[in-house]
Amino acid sequence: MSSIIIDRLTADDGTLECSIRSTADLERFFTDESFRTDYDVPIEDVPDGVLTIPILAQVCPVAWANGADVYVDEVDATFARALEDVKASLCEMHDFLEGGTLYARRTIDPEPEPGDESGLLFTGGVDSTCSYVRHREESPTLISIRGWTITPNAADDGKWDALRTRVSRFADDHDCETAFVESNMLSFLDHPMLLAHYKRHVDGGWYSSVGHGLGLLGLCAPMAYARGMTDLYVAATHWDGIDLEWGSRPDIDDHVRWTGTQCHHDGDELTRQERVDRIADYVRSEEPTLQLQTCNDRMDGNCGECEKCYRTAVGLRLSGLEPADHGYPFADSDYRRLRRSLERGDWVLGQDERHMWADIRERARETEPATPAERTFFEWLEGVDLDDLISESEPPLTDRLLRAGVRNAPAPVYNTVYPAWVTAKTGLRRIRTGR
Repeated sequence: MSSIIIDRLTADDGTLECSIRSTADLERFFTDESFRTDYDVPIEDVPDGVLTIPILAQVCPVAWANGADVYVDEVDATFARALEDVKASLCEMHDFLEGGTLYARRTIDPEPEPGDESGLLFTGGVDSTCSYVRHREESPTLISIRGWTITPNAADDGKWDALRTRVSRFADDHDCETAFVESNMLSFLDHPMLLAHYKRHVDGGWYSSVGHGLGLLGLCAPMAYARGMTDLYVAATHWDGIDLEWGSRPDIDDHVRWTGTQCHHDGDELTRQERVDRIADYVRSEEPTLQLQTCNDRMDGNCGECEKCYRTAVGLRLSGLEPADHGYPFADSDYRRLRRSLERGDWVLGQDERHMWADIRERARETEPATPAERTFFEWLEGVDLDDLISESEPPLTDRLLRAGVRNAPAPVYNTVYPAWVTAKTGLRRIRTGR
C-alpha cells in the first residue's frame, strides 16, 4: 500500500523542521531535503498537532494523487476534519486524484490563548490589496510567504528583500503588523516531477492547480496559533461563475481551519475589474498615491512590459485611474505593443488569463475610450477570439515532450536530466530576451 510517514518533527525558536518517509513508488515526488519553515515568532510552545499542519498541507495532495495513506503521530482534530473536506473538494475537481486516509496515533483539541487578530496573505497586487481595502478596519497582519513564486534559493534573495521592504512600508503606512514566512515546500517536494506527471491534467502547474490554497494557508498554522489569529484571509484569484481547476477556491480555502483559526477565501463575488474598481474608490477617497505590485518579472516595481502589467494598467484606466500614478509606466503607444504581443503569442497564457481579458472586454463595452489609441485597442479586443489567443500561447512542443518522456523514467535518471534541461532552456530564454 502506498504511504507517507511524517516523522522527526522539531521546533526551535521560529524554525520548524521535519522529514518524511515514503514507499518506493512515491519517492520520486520528494527530494532529499527535510521540510523546513521559518517564522518570525517563536513556535516552541505550539502543540505538535498544530506543528504538523504545514507539512500535512504539502504532502496530502501528493498522497491523494496516488491513492496513498499518510501517517502522523499527532494532529489537531479540527484540521484533520478540514483535510477530509478539502480532499472531497479536490477529488471532485480533479478526477485524477484518488484520495487516501490520514492515520494519527492521537488527535488533540488544544486551547490556544484567546485572541482577536486577523491575517491576510499579502503581496500588494490587485487581489490582496482589494482584500486589504475590504478588511482594513480589522488592521489585519500582512503575511508574506517565500517558497513559491519567490524561491528559497540565494538567487532570489533580492526579490525577497524587495518584497519585505515594500510590504513593511505598506504596513507602516497603514498601521498594520507584518508576518514573514520562509519555506522550502517546493524544493522539498520534487515539483518538476509532479509537473511531469500531472501537467497533462491541469491548466497550470501542480501547486497553482492543486496545492496552493491548502498549502499556503497550512504553512501559516503555527504562526497563527502563536499569535492568536482567529481569521485568516486569502484573496480570490477568480470569481463566482468561473469553474476553473485551481488550487485556491471557496470550496477549498473556506474548509481550511485549525483550533482557534478559520480561513476565508475572500472577494470571490467580485470580478478582477470590480476589485480594481474597489481599489479606485479607495484611491479617490483615501489614498491617491497608492502603489500596486503585480509584475511577473520584478518585485521592486513593475516592468510595464509583461502581460500582467499591461492587463493591470488597462484595468486601472477602465476604472478611471492613470496607471503611471500607481506603479505602471503606460502610454497610448503601449496599446499597440500589447495587441502585437497577444497576437504573436509572446506570453504563455491559460484559461485564467482568458477570463480576465474577457472581464476587461465586458467593461470596455460600457466605457467610452479616452483616446483614439484606446478606442482602436478596445475595438480589436471586442472582435478577437480569446480562445485562439490562448491556444497560440501554449508551451513549446519540446517542453511537452520532455514531460511526457520523464513520467516513467527512473527517478535518478530524471533528476539528472531535468536540471540540465532547465539550465539550457534558461540560457536560451536569456539570449532571446536580450535581442
